[in-house]
Amino acid sequence: MKKGKLLLRGSIKMFCGFILLGLLLFGTAGTYYYWNAWIFLLTLAILMISMGGFLYRKNPTLLEKRLNGKEVENSQKRYVGFIGLSFILSFSLAGLDRRFEWTQLSVNVSLIGLFIMISGYAMYALVMIQNSYAARVVKVEANQAVIDTGLYAVIRHPMYTASLLLFLSMPIVLGSVVAVFPMLLFPVGLVLRIRNEEALLINELPGYSEYTKKTKYRLIPYIW
Repeated sequence: MKKGKLLLRGSIKMFCGFILLGLLLFGTAGTYYYWNAWIFLLTLAILMISMGGFLYRKNPTLLEKRLNGKEVENSQKRYVGFIGLSFILSFSLAGLDRRFEWTQLSVNVSLIGLFIMISGYAMYALVMIQNSYAARVVKVEANQAVIDTGLYAVIRHPMYTASLLLFLSMPIVLGSVVAVFPMLLFPVGLVLRIRNEEALLINELPGYSEYTKKTKYRLIPYIW
């Protein structure tokens, strides 16, 4: 894909994503005076634009892979749908929590959540640098090699670990306790996705079975 077209496609996809997030958060909150949401959206925009700009300059092929995020396997489609539902419920509840003031986290707690969110995205960016095969869909590419250095020497799925930090911290940034509960569905969907993905990688990616014996932990060191 030509870089101009890639830039346009990425910009449109990001714009539409933020419109959806804004509708979920401010629509359910019933007000634009939702400062946690503004801080969350601004921070996320800065992180995404920075990472997208880096990939656009240094690895446009990987950026194109990340934009082409349609799963092929039905099982993976179900997992992605399950995870997407947890996001919609969580962001909607965060807005409703702002409207009806069911729970209110302190500014300091929300700032801690913001730090965790930024840390998760930084880890996500490092994965992009270390693994040029880090597509959004579960598949094995031609001539793909096992990555077993850097973060991959510690855990087998550092991108998913980064996603855990990133997404589980979002309700906290938004200042809502009740929004945390539907987001807890995300790790459940992630575990199911990883099990399915690893079965495919063991069967189709040469050397992956040996890699699982060398790097024992999938998601969290010393836990799983």
